[in-house]
Amino acid sequence: MKNLIIVRHAKSSWEVSLHDKDRALTKRGIQDAHLVSSDISHFIPKTYLIWTSTAKRATDTALIFAQNLAYPIDCIIYKDDLYTFDEKKLEKAIKSCSNSFENIILFGHNGAVTNFVNKFGDVFVENIPTTGFVSLEFDTENWKKIKKGKIKKIIFPKDLR
Repeated sequence: MKNLIIVRHAKSSWEVSLHDKDRALTKRGIQDAHLVSSDISHFIPKTYLIWTSTAKRATDTALIFAQNLAYPIDCIIYKDDLYTFDEKKLEKAIKSCSNSFENIILFGHNGAVTNFVNKFGDVFVENIPTTGFVSLEFDTENWKKIKKGKIKKIIFPKDLR
């Protein structure tokens, strides 16, 4: 079995004129990241990798989750190829994972995350909101061969407020 947890980065700010990759989280984004990450510990496997896009809003979200899950911050893997809004590029990055790892928690961006979940999940999700959490299970031992999987859990911040 391969297990993938996808988290869309928390709400980010458009108020300051910055490059897209440099946008920071809003106060609500920080609160939502703490809210969701504090509620998911019983849905997280014992061992896993954290992969994150290199965009500031994704890395900051990953850092909050890592802190609340007691995951070593220096073990987070920052991947430029996760800074994508295209599900085909996201799929390619996920399929590049070494088969020695069973579980990945991935922090990415919309367009890509919602479309990926709808392509590979067994439940249609209209839109994964910021800080949305989706856990998928794939009946394979090879990341390159993932096909339609089973959605095990969906948590959105609004469900916890």
